[in-house]
Amino acid sequence: MKQLLAVLLFTGFLEAKDNLYINPILPGSYPDPSICKVGEEFFIVNSSFEYFPGLPIHKSKDLINWELIGYGLHRKNQCNQKVNLVDVQSNGGIHAPTIRYHNGLFYIITTNVYYNEIEKTTDFVNFIITSKDAAGPWSDPFVIEGAPGIDPDIFFDDDGKIWYVGTHSPEKPNFQGEGEIWLQELDIINWKLKGERYFLWRGACGGVWAEGPHMYKKDGRYYLMIAEGGTSFNHAVMVAVSDKITGPFTPNERNPILSSRHLSYDNWVHSTGHGDLIELSDGRWYIVALGIRGDEQNGSNMGRETFLAPVKWEREPFEWKEVKYLWPVVAPKTGQIERFNEIPFKNTKQYQSLNFSDDFDQSDLSLEWNFRRVPLPNSYSLKANTGHLRVYASPNIIKERGRSNFIGFRQKETDFTYEAKINFQPKQSETEAGIALVQKDNNYITFTIKKTKLGKTIQINLSKPNEAPTIIKKDLIKDINSNVVLKIESKNQQYSFHYKQKSKDFIDFHKMKSSHILSKGYTGAYLGVYITSNGIPSNDFMDVDFVKHKSYQRLN
Repeated sequence: MKQLLAVLLFTGFLEAKDNLYINPILPGSYPDPSICKVGEEFFIVNSSFEYFPGLPIHKSKDLINWELIGYGLHRKNQCNQKVNLVDVQSNGGIHAPTIRYHNGLFYIITTNVYYNEIEKTTDFVNFIITSKDAAGPWSDPFVIEGAPGIDPDIFFDDDGKIWYVGTHSPEKPNFQGEGEIWLQELDIINWKLKGERYFLWRGACGGVWAEGPHMYKKDGRYYLMIAEGGTSFNHAVMVAVSDKITGPFTPNERNPILSSRHLSYDNWVHSTGHGDLIELSDGRWYIVALGIRGDEQNGSNMGRETFLAPVKWEREPFEWKEVKYLWPVVAPKTGQIERFNEIPFKNTKQYQSLNFSDDFDQSDLSLEWNFRRVPLPNSYSLKANTGHLRVYASPNIIKERGRSNFIGFRQKETDFTYEAKINFQPKQSETEAGIALVQKDNNYITFTIKKTKLGKTIQINLSKPNEAPTIIKKDLIKDINSNVVLKIESKNQQYSFHYKQKSKDFIDFHKMKSSHILSKGYTGAYLGVYITSNGIPSNDFMDVDFVKHKSYQRLN
C-alpha cells in the first residue's frame, strides 16, 4: 500500500507539473534575496558573505526559472580595500543586499562586515555599486560614510528624492538585541547622506533584531517591511504603513505577515523571513524570502535558500475603523511557504538547474565556481593544460580567515552524486589533492590523494567545529596511478566514498553519516576541488579533467 501511495503521489506530481513550481526557486546557498523588475525581466541578488565573487545575480522572465548571469563583486580590486573579502572572518563579508533599477541604472546597496582581531572592533561598511547591465561590469564600491548598521535599502521616491533606509542599535535599547530602522536622504552624485535622520520603527513583535528593511509606495502610502526575530526558527517578516516616508509608521495588527514560528520545528521549511516584494505588470504581487529546509536534524547542508510565494493586498474590513489600511497578505491560501505552488504565469514550466558538470573547455571559469575569499594570485589556470583546470598547491590549508586553494560550487540538494577526475603527480611529500565538501573553515570533509614517504595514500579528513581535523580513514595504495576519479554519493542520510582508475569499476572506500556539515551559519555547503602542500612550499599541482554533479530532489 505504501508503494502504491508513493507511485500515486509521484504520478500526481508529474500530471500537475505543468501548473506547479517547486520551492526553493533558487536551491543552494542563496540567502537574503532582493528582487527588482525591468520591463518583463526579473533580477534577484543574494548575500554571499565571505565568498568571492560576491553578490550573485540571477535573471528570469517567469519567476520560476532563473539564470545566473554574473556577480556584483567580480573584480579583486572591488574587494581588497574598504570592502575587504581578502581575510574576512567566516559569516562576515557581504550581508543582505537590495537591488533596484532607476533611470537606466541598476543599484545594489549592501554591507561588508569585517572584524578586526587586533583592535577587537567590527567595521560595518555600507556601500553601493551600479551598472547599466545586471550582468556587469559593476562599478567600484561607493562607500556611504556615517551609515551604521547592516542590510540597507535604497528607495527612489516619485518626487525625485532618494532615501537610504538603514538599521542600527538604538542608543537606549529596551532589551538586548533591539534594533531600529532609520531613514536619511541620499545624495547619489557625491554618495553622501544629507539632511535630517529619522528614526522610523523598532519592529512589531518584540522587535528583536529588526533588520533587512525595504520601503515601498502603494496608493500614496509608504510601506516599511522588515525582518525580525533572527535568522532561525523565530524569523519573520513584519510590515508597517505611513502617510509620510518620515513616519510615524503604524504596524500591521496581524504581524507577522510571513513566518514559520507558529509551525512545528519539523516543518519541511523553517526560518522563513527576510522578504522583498515585487509587482508584476498585471498588478499581481509576489514575495521572495529566505528559508531553511529541514532535511536532516531540522536543517540542511544548503542552509538559507530563496523561496517564492504569492501576495494579495487586502483592506481591513473593520467598520469601526476610521482609516482602513491596505495590507499585503503572503500566501493567502495557506499563510506559509509551500513546497508546491501554482505557477505565476500560464504556459510556463519550471526547469530547475540542479545538476552541474564542467570539462573546462572554456576560456573562463563557469560562473558557478566560487572561492572562500579573494583567491591567491596564480592559484589556478585554464591555459596550462588545455581542457583541464590546473590548481596549484599552496602551503595554506582550509582555516579561519585563510585563503586555501579550494574552488567550489553550491550544493543544491541533500541527496547527490559528485565526482571529479584528477591527474595528480606530486613531487613534494605531504602534498595532497582531491575533492572536498566545505561548510565553513572549521567544518569540512576532504577526500584526497596524498604523497607520503611511504607512497601515495587515499584518505578522508573531517573537520568539525571546535575540534581538530581528524583522519577518518587512510589507506596506502601502492599501485595508484596519476589519473583517478574520486566520487562521493549522498543517499539515505549517508555519505559513501569511492574511487577508480582508468576504466575499472569504482572501489568502495568508506561510508559515514551525512550530517557532519549541516549549515549552522549564514551560508551553505559547497562541493569542489582542493589542493594543499600542508605548510610546505611546493611546485606541485593538480589537473582536473572534469567534474560531474547530479542532485536528487526530495519531493515531500
